[in-house]
Amino acid sequence: MSTEHLLRTPEETAAFGERVGRVLRAGDLVLLSGDLGAGKTTFTRGLATALGVRGPVTSPTFVIAREHPSLVGGPVLVHVDAYRLGSLAEVDDLDLDTAAEEAVTVVEWGRGLVEEIAGDRLEVDLLRPTGAAPSSDGAGAEAEAPVEPRRAVVRAVGERWAGVDLS
Repeated sequence: MSTEHLLRTPEETAAFGERVGRVLRAGDLVLLSGDLGAGKTTFTRGLATALGVRGPVTSPTFVIAREHPSLVGGPVLVHVDAYRLGSLAEVDDLDLDTAAEEAVTVVEWGRGLVEEIAGDRLEVDLLRPTGAAPSSDGAGAEAEAPVEPRRAVVRAVGERWAGVDLS
């Protein structure tokens, strides 16, 4: 099953992440793909709001993975940036499968690397028009040009997502 969503602003991207976050539960895997600045961390920030986890949620580019414990008795959010990982062995070193059943795991740049963690998953492609300005860098710096609308293409894989409304 696949759905497409138009996201006109970073705030709409975060709000969409929040809507997705409301249907997530422990054991869920979300793979995020898209160009640099397409809104992957902004989406995750919204998702984290819905899960009620401790923040702030920032890009884990240099630390590779961050764990955000729940403040409301829900699952932990494990936020991973696989951009700098060069092999499946490096992914294995993170032991993501160890906590996968107890956490919501969100992996930026994870396609082709982490699908084995869970057979059921959401794949979210955040697409911006060619030549469009990146959105906020997550640290508060704004893009020089106006942010162009993005599209989020969500693909639900596996039985877990049968009947779940992602619109």
